[in-house]
Amino acid sequence: MSDHPSTERAFQERLPQNQELVLKVIPMPADCNANGDIFGGWVMAQVDLAGSVLPARYAQGRMATVAVNEFIFKQPVRVGDILSFYAAMERIGRTSMTVRVEVFAERFRAQGQYIKVTEATLTYVAIDEQGRPRPIPRDDA
Repeated sequence: MSDHPSTERAFQERLPQNQELVLKVIPMPADCNANGDIFGGWVMAQVDLAGSVLPARYAQGRMATVAVNEFIFKQPVRVGDILSFYAAMERIGRTSMTVRVEVFAERFRAQGQYIKVTEATLTYVAIDEQGRPRPIPRDDA
C-alpha cells in the first residue's frame, strides 16, 4: 500500500480544544494535481474561507484578507479526505485581526484518526464601502 499508514500513524494528533471548528470539506478529483494530491492553491482558498469566519464576527461588515503571515503544508491532502478547519483569534487591533487556522485530515480509509495537514496565520482588515480600512466595532466603546 502506497499510503504509508505506519508513517502517518506517527503524525496523528488530538484535535485542538482551544479553537473553534469553522469548516469541514471533502476535496474532489477536480481539485487534484497530476500526482493525485490536492492543489495547494485549493487548500489555501479553503483556509482563507475558514480563516474569515471568526474575524467576520468582529468586523460586522466588509473585510478583506491583507496578509498570509504563515502557511505551512505539513502533509499532502488527498481526494476523499475529510478536512476539518479549526480557527482561533490571535490578535484584534484597531482595524485588523489576525487568526490562526489549523487543518486536520481524516483519511478516507482511516476516519476518526486525525492528521494535521496545514497550519496558517492570516490577517484581515475591516473595510468600508470604498475599500478603506475602518475601525472594528468595540463593545466597550
